[in-house]
Amino acid sequence: MKNQLASLAEIGRFDCIIDVRTPLEFAEDHIPGAINAPVLTNEERVLVGTMYKQVSPFEATKFGAALVAKNIAHHLQTIFADKPINWKPLIYCWRGGKRSGSMTAWFNLIGWKARQLEGGYKAYRHQVLEQLESLPGRFDYRVLAGMTGSGKTRLLRALAQCGAQVLDLEKLARHRGSLLGALPGETQPSQKGFDSQLILALAQLDPARPVFVEAESKKIGQVQLPAAMMRALAGADCIRVEAGLEDRVDFLCDDYAALFAEPAAFKDLLVRLLELHGRQTIVRWHGLIDAGAKAELFRELIEQHYDPAYQRSSHGLYPKLPQALPFVFHPNAGDLAAEAGRLLALLAMQKD
Repeated sequence: MKNQLASLAEIGRFDCIIDVRTPLEFAEDHIPGAINAPVLTNEERVLVGTMYKQVSPFEATKFGAALVAKNIAHHLQTIFADKPINWKPLIYCWRGGKRSGSMTAWFNLIGWKARQLEGGYKAYRHQVLEQLESLPGRFDYRVLAGMTGSGKTRLLRALAQCGAQVLDLEKLARHRGSLLGALPGETQPSQKGFDSQLILALAQLDPARPVFVEAESKKIGQVQLPAAMMRALAGADCIRVEAGLEDRVDFLCDDYAALFAEPAAFKDLLVRLLELHGRQTIVRWHGLIDAGAKAELFRELIEQHYDPAYQRSSHGLYPKLPQALPFVFHPNAGDLAAEAGRLLALLAMQKD
């Protein structure tokens, strides 16, 4: 069996990475690029586990083996039906045990050069945690800081269009980072899934070039930035993105317009601010939602909630913010690439 094992360092040698864990396990996190071909469904795994505890390990293993054989047969007739004889797949389960071992054995009997990942997903996750401690500190970041509504995310993505190197943490987290920051129709990744995507994004960056990144708090929605990432950002030079109040209001009216499509859910979000702002203010904001008064509501949220919160927290997270380079940005401009180009030119002049 030893000659059927492969390490994480050998992943690049294989034509396909196959995750044989359940769909639920796969959805939580998986090796980037892997496909899911479960040898047990979510329900079957629970059933086998219950039998293992309540009946006997032998009966559970026998019953599970029949299910695994059935599912592998199905995959052979569907997903893998067209694979040639020289196909080389790498197969893994939770920790390199029976689930991946069964599929690897069958695939090799067929004639494919299949290998089982030594240590399975658990070994991969251990490697991710190690990389989260070291990889974030290798880069020279430029942190885009600024008040809510100043358009930092738009600027970041415009910088990417101009060829600058960016790390879009909110895109990875599928969340805009504030109380109202959930993206319509989007579900955030699990913490493990976010960690995997972050490592993948960092691995593609060039340490010799600056990396533009948006200022974030320790959490983006429900996912948390690793401590090493926060340390690296805290030591980075900052760019203070500035926009006029009316531009910021217009920006939020556009970017958060979907909130008004579900007024009850929008109101529930604002109720979370009850302790901070009091019942009278929340009732007023609910009334503005009912009236569809977008501009008035967002202006009050900026002035009474977002700006004070920014003043309380930003300097603690980003010690270099007082020395930040100021940049006046027009987040609603028709040509955002030109806006980003102005910033790059300003930074080039500063460097010279």
